[in-house]
Amino acid sequence: MPKSHWAWGPEPAEPELREIARLFTEHTGLGEPDAWEPPVPFSPGLVPASRVPVPALPFCTADPYERAVRTYGQAYRDLIRAYRGDFANAPDLVALPRDEDEIARLLEWASGQGVAVVPRGGGTSVVGGVEARFDGPSLCLDLGRMNRVLEVDRESQAVLVEAGATGPEINAGLPGGLQLRFFPQSYEFSTLGGWIATRAGGHFATLHTHIDDLVESIRASTPAGMWESRRLPGSGAGPSPDRWLLGSEGALGVITRAWVRVHRRPVHKVSVPVRFAEWVAGVAAVHDLAQSGLHPANCRLLDAREAALTSGGDGRHALLIVGFESAVHPVDAWMSRALEIVSWHGGVAGAARQDQSQDQSQDQVWKGAFTRMPYLRNAYPGLGVIAETIETAVTWDRFPALHEAVMAEGEAGTTTCRLAFAYPDGPAPYYTIIVPAEKGAELEQWDDLKRRVSETVLRMGGTITHHHAVGRDHRPFYDRQRPDPFALALKAAKTALDPQGVLNPGVLI
Repeated sequence: MPKSHWAWGPEPAEPELREIARLFTEHTGLGEPDAWEPPVPFSPGLVPASRVPVPALPFCTADPYERAVRTYGQAYRDLIRAYRGDFANAPDLVALPRDEDEIARLLEWASGQGVAVVPRGGGTSVVGGVEARFDGPSLCLDLGRMNRVLEVDRESQAVLVEAGATGPEINAGLPGGLQLRFFPQSYEFSTLGGWIATRAGGHFATLHTHIDDLVESIRASTPAGMWESRRLPGSGAGPSPDRWLLGSEGALGVITRAWVRVHRRPVHKVSVPVRFAEWVAGVAAVHDLAQSGLHPANCRLLDAREAALTSGGDGRHALLIVGFESAVHPVDAWMSRALEIVSWHGGVAGAARQDQSQDQSQDQVWKGAFTRMPYLRNAYPGLGVIAETIETAVTWDRFPALHEAVMAEGEAGTTTCRLAFAYPDGPAPYYTIIVPAEKGAELEQWDDLKRRVSETVLRMGGTITHHHAVGRDHRPFYDRQRPDPFALALKAAKTALDPQGVLNPGVLI
């Protein structure tokens, strides 16, 4: 189905949105379902005229719809503007290259014309990373046509994949028995290149948490030439060229392909829900699990309200989902030990869910509450609420104070928390803050909320982002988090690789 010009996924039906709104208000007491505001239908007149003639490159277009659906990412401030038909920042052109040669031609043309190039994968950025929020003409470089699995090395358990491939496309292209086990909430739409460019977080709650852990080598096109690292399982040869591209957000080059590590599909899987009467008891259980050496694949703690909204919780208990998986051996012993640990903190385990089938597609497995959650936000603009997600990571000793401070920022509405990742030295909490919207002032409201919570996170010792990247929304806070000499080095690298400064201006630097 075609992409909606404003929503997550295809165009949603209004009755579906109204039902989501009704259930949301029933659970939270927020919003005004009876004062429903419908989205502005798309028309070419919503998109400003292109300021740049279409170059003599057959993969470029100035079509208004193609530009509109690539104007924004998926933050609330993006959602509300598109919902109301505001496409003032639409890119002047869209390019859909099919190979690296076409990307090289495009970068040469853009550098010569002074046209900014914003690389785009699935467009799921929630931090303003893909919006042309700057003066001057711009071009969206959409990598969606470069979506093939190019090579499989079974012996090394690695595959070479083009950057525009989505999660489902990658796993559909792998031979039987192998899987790229990286499943972010945006799995359905996000791409390998986007994961690498934003240092995305994926499937595993412990041990291998980021795409960083799965990258073997990266290839990128820059105005200064091709950048390709050697395929190696590990190396101590100076600063890593891959580390420069991981998290670069298109500012240093256009990631075109990468070798990534894959795994054998797990045969033995078991997960158990564990209830806690108190949130702090659940946090203590996650702390001990993270330091136990058991390395559960899933170790996700939801507070009582988050559990009620997303996972069928009763609204009174925090809910911990513990899961183990293996391609080679049963995992019951690991689960038994984990349940013993959580019982020390008053955790009450529910029924175990065993899964020993290999023939389920990943789409079937992951089409549950986790990947459906982003669709719920499609109802927020019509309902009259503002939502923002804040994720961070902090050491265990600082977490209680950080948690209390962030939860206080959302007192005007509702704030929920889940611990999405758990490290031996600290958790990665993920907060959702929802407040009533002031119609016509939503952007100012959102910006103020973002600023206040981000200030709180930095003040309490957390990182400005654990896996959502920097983009334009986190830039002021990233500037304060990174060391000043490193900022100088990054600027020098940008100048060397992109002398005309056309690659995604405004992110990182």
